[in-house]
Amino acid sequence: MTSRERIRAAFSGEPVDRVPIYCAGMHGRIASYVLGREAFYGFGIQGWREAMALWHGPDAHAEFLERSLADTMAWNDALDLDLVFVGQGGHRVKPTRIIDEHTLLFGDESASWYVMRFDPDTELFQRVDGSPVRERVLEDLDEVVEAAERDAEEYAPTPDTFPLQKAAVEHFGDRREVFGAGIMVYVPRERAWLEAMVLRPELVLRWTMALAKRAVKNARVMAEMGLWVLFGGGDFAGKNGPLYSPASFARCMSPAVREISRGCDEAGVLHMFASDGDLWPVADELYGNCGVHGYHEIDRRAGMDLEKLRDRFPELRLMGGIASETLHLGTPEDVRHECLTALEVARRRGRIMVGVSNTVVAPTPFANFDTMIETLHEHR
Repeated sequence: MTSRERIRAAFSGEPVDRVPIYCAGMHGRIASYVLGREAFYGFGIQGWREAMALWHGPDAHAEFLERSLADTMAWNDALDLDLVFVGQGGHRVKPTRIIDEHTLLFGDESASWYVMRFDPDTELFQRVDGSPVRERVLEDLDEVVEAAERDAEEYAPTPDTFPLQKAAVEHFGDRREVFGAGIMVYVPRERAWLEAMVLRPELVLRWTMALAKRAVKNARVMAEMGLWVLFGGGDFAGKNGPLYSPASFARCMSPAVREISRGCDEAGVLHMFASDGDLWPVADELYGNCGVHGYHEIDRRAGMDLEKLRDRFPELRLMGGIASETLHLGTPEDVRHECLTALEVARRRGRIMVGVSNTVVAPTPFANFDTMIETLHEHR
């Protein structure tokens, strides 16, 4: 089987030659290790690199984009995984001033400005200073929602809207499955929005339905491009459960999630809804009543166990089984155990793709990463 055939058979409940495997992205240090050279890939570091490229001019930025795209394809080829993950991060804003090698200032220093700093150890590129930012309040959200509704109405995506997916499809053809994008739906994790879920749930629902309208349009484009596994959702939980109540989820999120599932059904693609954390308090609503086809970013360390999920949702497609935290902080034996137990459930229960559920962070020991890749390939 080709990788594409393997994933489509597995997720359709049909026999496969091997369990499909994947890796949900990585930081630059790991990508560089995979390729044996500096890789232009990785969350955080790519934002710093892109900002620096913009500082040096259009030619430097064009070179950055070309090299980033080539390295994205290269690490996916090198690891020989079934699902191609093309997200790579970036920061498409030209700095106003270079403070030092890793610290950049953006904006107008006499008005609105901010400073970003790159940490080579963690590869995070984060705001460390800036002009005062007024915290958004409940009264601000009407204007935000109205703008989102206008944008959703006017939005007219094409394959060119998704250059990374388009390039990956051209590069890999029918050999591998390329993940699709553009169907996320979420409530911003800000105080004003969380207050609105209680005080003005109808306004929050208008926001999520605007996102859903965009998502349905994107699903049609993804299908046109030949993509099938579409990553959606949006983080809203931690290890102690969701940030808001199941009742708020049902009022403010469920109708939009159902609308995206309906649009994906019509387009013939899979709606894969993701969030880190413990989703059990809303699992029956989300994965039982909203028409979602699959669950990725499964957080094993938060209690989202493949076996338990399969027991509760026999037809749900599942992606994960290996925690980023285990790769980062565990031993090679810990990593091997998670890989083997996930593969065993996948072989026995079906409709499962095994891999690391979230980004492989920069400080991850190379021995742990090697153990994961070797175990997945040897025992799938």
